[in-house]
Amino acid sequence: MIWLLGDPHGKFDYIITMVKTHKPDAIIFLGDLECPLPLDVLLRPILDLTEVWFIHGNHDSDKGAYWHNLHGYSLAERNLHGRVATVAGYRVAGLGGTFEAPVWLPGEPEAGIQNYQEYLARLSANPQPVDVITTKKQHALSHIYPDDYFCLGMEQADILVCHEAPSCHPYGYPEIDDLATSLGVKQLFHGHHHDCLDYRKSWPRIGFEAYGVGFRGIMGLNGQVFRNESAHEKSRH
Repeated sequence: MIWLLGDPHGKFDYIITMVKTHKPDAIIFLGDLECPLPLDVLLRPILDLTEVWFIHGNHDSDKGAYWHNLHGYSLAERNLHGRVATVAGYRVAGLGGTFEAPVWLPGEPEAGIQNYQEYLARLSANPQPVDVITTKKQHALSHIYPDDYFCLGMEQADILVCHEAPSCHPYGYPEIDDLATSLGVKQLFHGHHHDCLDYRKSWPRIGFEAYGVGFRGIMGLNGQVFRNESAHEKSRH
């Protein structure tokens, strides 16, 4: 049993309680964890009960500490962004982050920045105050870069987990549809918008099932909702 976890935004106690009760084989965070401490410290009570996997969201680069607490400790190897890994018997592909205009905003003129290193090079070539450069470097960590997107699309997987939504969501992107199709997945799960959604009836035209996992929500692979917090915070996505 795999659980997909919608944006926790710094709260983890409900996850620990639910995992202790149901003992899923693995849990996958869909971004916006905003870890106040290292993830392995926050989840220490359940690390022996389930596998922990994650992708990042746009808010995970709001503070340097959030990013470091997610990527700088022992669970860093469970980062699914830009790769395919076997999770509880399924091949799971991950795409963290969001499309952003400074790098790549589908439908807009191309910025021509292929990866984070190129973004840093362009930033350094444009003189700006140090604090401005530092802030831009930090936020750009969670942007979607073409290199990551297209390299991932060359793989094959059963499930795609992403922070951005496919086009079935009002604020989704057909590029996410295209990635899922290229990967050959049967299911896609996204976070970001804080909506708990099952698109199977309203959007049957694509060859994969799509689901939105709600704010601090927990969903199973069959779309079963184990938890959905009613207090949406859509203004934060």
